[in-house]
Amino acid sequence: MASSDIGIDLGTASILVYVKGKGVVLKEPSVVAYDRDTEQIMAIGEEARLMLGRTPGNIVAVRPLRQGVISDYKTTEKMLKYFIQKAVGKSFFGRRPRISVCVPSGVTDVEKRAVEDATYQAGARDVYIIEEPVAAAIGAGIDISRPCGNMIVDIGGGTSDIAVISLDGVVVSSSIKVAGDDFDDAIVRFMRKRHNLLIGERSAEEIKINIGTCYKRPENISMDIRGRNLVTGLPKTVTVSSDETEEALREVTSQIVDAVHSVLERTPPELAADIADRGIVLTGGGALLHGLEDLIEENTGITTMTAEEPLTAVAIGTGKYIEFLSERK
Repeated sequence: MASSDIGIDLGTASILVYVKGKGVVLKEPSVVAYDRDTEQIMAIGEEARLMLGRTPGNIVAVRPLRQGVISDYKTTEKMLKYFIQKAVGKSFFGRRPRISVCVPSGVTDVEKRAVEDATYQAGARDVYIIEEPVAAAIGAGIDISRPCGNMIVDIGGGTSDIAVISLDGVVVSSSIKVAGDDFDDAIVRFMRKRHNLLIGERSAEEIKINIGTCYKRPENISMDIRGRNLVTGLPKTVTVSSDETEEALREVTSQIVDAVHSVLERTPPELAADIADRGIVLTGGGALLHGLEDLIEENTGITTMTAEEPLTAVAIGTGKYIEFLSERK
């Protein structure tokens, strides 16, 4: 059996697996639930995510990746093995696949090695490490081989990667540990401060997805959210409006805008002129936050658009990276 080339978008929030010729075959949360007493893994992926914040004492649901970096090596290795087998079937161990994995642009060599080792342990024949912005650009359909400046802002769960890419490489980049998870945290903090209401990560994510915005919406929409009243200690329902989410997310989103600004300041003038012509491309799950395009455009004066498939762009780019390398050779 011919081995398949696999691309893995190893994200803080979710893992996507791309198989050559099939596209993205798997997208699951990067969560693992295990039994503390026996060290046995109970569930991985979506099944484990449903357990977050809802487990008895001996069962822990954890995210083995923090801010795009492996924080729990053993668990990451098991999770990778599970997802690779689930994506291509157990039969692939006849001939091990070539796997490319993407990492945030600011990771250290030690962190890169950890990803590489975990992928080899999970059953890879060759491992290629690719930086997230490059993968995002390839996945968004940008021809990065031309001597022309392209700016990519990839907002994931744990990190936001901003890079200017030209001639297959990153010219200027910045990786900040502010992204989708921080949007959720900001909403949790806001609800506690403004409404004396304690809500969980999942409820915060619901607010973010349904009514969250970082730029004033034309119409103010609202939704009900349940949590625990911090004064009485009892369950309580509160109505939240999109204007409130704009206030809650203001500080976090302005950090991303500042990072875009600082990358533009360090960009060589010729490439900066290209970006002014071609615009800024947003990818990653965080790019789906309402109003982000408008906010970046207002602050930089450069047209900003979201890639067609922002959630899968990095995974597709990571998968195509192996083909891209062989073409170069």
